[in-house]
Amino acid sequence: MSRIDLHLHTTHSDGSLRPSEVLTLAKAAQVTALAITDHDITAGLPEALTTGEALGIEVIPGVEVSSFDGKSELHILGYCMNWQDPLFDSRLAALRASRHRRNPLIIERLRAAGLDVTYEEVRALAGTDSVGRPHIAQLLMNKRYVTSAKDAFDRYLAEGRPAYVARELPTPAEAIGWIREAKGVAVLAHPTWVKESGEGLKACVTALKEAGLGGIEVHYSTHTKAQTSSYLELGRQLNLLITGGSDFHGVTKPDIDVGRGRGDLKVNPQLLVPLKEAAARL
Repeated sequence: MSRIDLHLHTTHSDGSLRPSEVLTLAKAAQVTALAITDHDITAGLPEALTTGEALGIEVIPGVEVSSFDGKSELHILGYCMNWQDPLFDSRLAALRASRHRRNPLIIERLRAAGLDVTYEEVRALAGTDSVGRPHIAQLLMNKRYVTSAKDAFDRYLAEGRPAYVARELPTPAEAIGWIREAKGVAVLAHPTWVKESGEGLKACVTALKEAGLGGIEVHYSTHTKAQTSSYLELGRQLNLLITGGSDFHGVTKPDIDVGRGRGDLKVNPQLLVPLKEAAARL
């Protein structure tokens, strides 16, 4: 039973496995095509493309760009873009730099709360230029201050918690523009993050489409059947591409597997056809 997975993370952002290791798991899960969508970085794509060719898996260039709409953080997935475009790369580099300005402030707040952690430890653990809160959560897990990544966010790192610090982020429209300027298709990731439902969600996604949004992530590991049906209908109403993926990270989301999510995820390979057709028209 073949499937695709258009939302995967590696050690180049906040995943725990290298691109080649993710591809190996994908092969075992009968994934025929996938997208590595690391946060604000495309450095894992060369290894993924090489491994994909060896394993017979099609690798779609991807990325997940962070943005903020004034109410909540939204993530915009980019597919089939020219990931080597210098302007696009410089924009992603600026986003990663904003993480390095934010992360030490988070560490300061954790230390003020009595936790013995340093940013040097976080960067060493991450081993990448794209360092984020999941890496801090992993350090807290390693030092037994928390029992899981969820525990770390619930107690310290989520918005409204003691160590939360807001990021410097582009607007969703700006993130969409960056992807489109790099000749990529922009897709709204995990639409539950919009924090709106019904007409409010439709208004938000409609505005994003007017800014150039091309698709919506309907099939996702944590979506309920009702959410999947609702997002599918919204995508059809707005004539948006339908995509899906597991959002695999590894140890920080141990219940999510490549290609299968929590066990019942299956993204139809046919969804890749209109996505690539849309990219070819840009």
